[in-house]
Amino acid sequence: MRTLESINDWLERLVSWVTVAAMAVMAVVIPYEVLGRKVIGSMPSWSGEISCFALAWASMLGAAVGLRRGYHVGMTFVLERLPAGPARVLKMVGVACTMVVLGVLVVYGAKQVAVNAHQVSPAMGIPMAIPYTAIPLGAFAMLLFSVEQAFRELSHHRGGQGGR
Repeated sequence: MRTLESINDWLERLVSWVTVAAMAVMAVVIPYEVLGRKVIGSMPSWSGEISCFALAWASMLGAAVGLRRGYHVGMTFVLERLPAGPARVLKMVGVACTMVVLGVLVVYGAKQVAVNAHQVSPAMGIPMAIPYTAIPLGAFAMLLFSVEQAFRELSHHRGGQGGR
C-alpha cells in the first residue's frame, strides 16, 4: 500500500503540473484569440485548436487530481443513513463500478489513440494521438487513484490504518 501511495503521490504532483500548464496555455491563448479577433480582425488557425487540446488535457488530468483529493461530488445521502457495514459495502461497490468505467476508458481510449495516430490536426499539423492521449492517461491516473482508495477502504474495514 505504501508503494502505491508513493507512486500516486508522485503521479498526482506530475498530473497537477501538467494540468496547470494546460490551463496556463488556455489563459494566454483564449484572451489573445478574442483580442485578436476584435482588434486585428483575424487570428492564426492554431489558436483555437491549441485551446481545445489544452482543455482536453486539463479536463482529464484535472479530474484525476480532483478524484485523488476527494473533490468530486458525491451523493452521500444514502451512505450516511446506513449502518457502517452496509455503507462500506455500498461504497466499495461504487469504487468498483468507477474502476470498471475507468478501465473501459483506458482500453478504448488507447484504441482511439492508435486509430488516430496517423491523422494530423488541420491547423497545427500535429498527430491527433497527442490530444487523444489525454483520455487513456487521465483515466489511468484515476484508475490508480481508485485502486488506492479501494485498498484504503478495505484497510479501514479490517481495522487497519488508512492513509490520507
